[in-house]
Amino acid sequence: MPMPFAKSWPASFSAASDGPVLALAPMQDVTDLPFWDVLKEYGGPDVYYAEYFRVHATSSLEKPILRSIVENPTGRPVVAQMIGNDIEALVRTARTLQRYPVAAIDLNLGCPAPVVYRKCAGGGLLREPERVDRILQALRDAIGIAFTVKTRVGFDDWNDFDRLLEIFAQRQVDLVTVHGRTVAERYRSDVHYDLIARAVSTLPCPVLANGNVSSAPKAKTVLDSTRAGGLMIGRGAIRNPWIFRQIRDALNGLPARQPAGFEVFEYIQTLYHAVRPPQCTERSQVQKMKKYLNFIALGAEPTGQFLHDIRRAETERDFFAVCRAFLDHRLPMPLEPFPLPLKDSDILSGVHA
Repeated sequence: MPMPFAKSWPASFSAASDGPVLALAPMQDVTDLPFWDVLKEYGGPDVYYAEYFRVHATSSLEKPILRSIVENPTGRPVVAQMIGNDIEALVRTARTLQRYPVAAIDLNLGCPAPVVYRKCAGGGLLREPERVDRILQALRDAIGIAFTVKTRVGFDDWNDFDRLLEIFAQRQVDLVTVHGRTVAERYRSDVHYDLIARAVSTLPCPVLANGNVSSAPKAKTVLDSTRAGGLMIGRGAIRNPWIFRQIRDALNGLPARQPAGFEVFEYIQTLYHAVRPPQCTERSQVQKMKKYLNFIALGAEPTGQFLHDIRRAETERDFFAVCRAFLDHRLPMPLEPFPLPLKDSDILSGVHA
């Protein structure tokens, strides 16, 4: 049954869903135009967040990301995301983005990649709430469409989380996505859903819950515990492109159909050809696909052997032989991640939002 909303969605999102809004997280080098095109065939989210635009004094809009916005094949709203700390450059970029067909402009306050936060961008800004306040004030004045924020609950603790929520409310942010971990926790810890619930009860705008939504049952649990108006899903959508349809079915009291192994194999084949750039060599494409299989393999086989073997494939023939060996069956697959040793968990945190 669709979850009742206590708060109004931004007008640009209002037609996206009559239940909890399901959004695709922005993931660098993953949530591009070809991936969107594949995902929509499996049900897809209500709202697509594009990869972030890197913003600095001399930056311009990256053409591949802009192409996703201009050529959006999904028929659903797209949110453009920016990352950076230069107020003048962020304002300039936000004004430029409003000339394109975007439903909202989002500021990334959560990226946990060291190469980002060490430059005081993404999650690094959470160490300076007053700087965040100045940035949001300038952007709120410059943005005439929906203005949203994607944040974590803090940098290395959540002592400033209440202050951040106060800033988001004061600057009239239209929607906030909360990943329920600190930047320092990256993807390793449990998700602090209680802090997401605090954001829901505190903020006057809708909140999307983000972090470890790996299945339809988990989605329902997170929605029930946080009372969030929707979910943002990232890594779970790479592993399981059916997840958005499964969640919708579950929330409407329908059985969430699980794909069989051979269907997961077909998804990998479709993805392989869809995301292959022109003139890409076979070896380069196999290496590129390992980025996706790092996540897919986690939900396909519990011992880690699938992941081990796929990481050692060098040719297209070897790559698909490994996939066939583990997926050529008709058994249903939940596609929820099996646990990995910490060192592998660190490797898999390389796809960041």
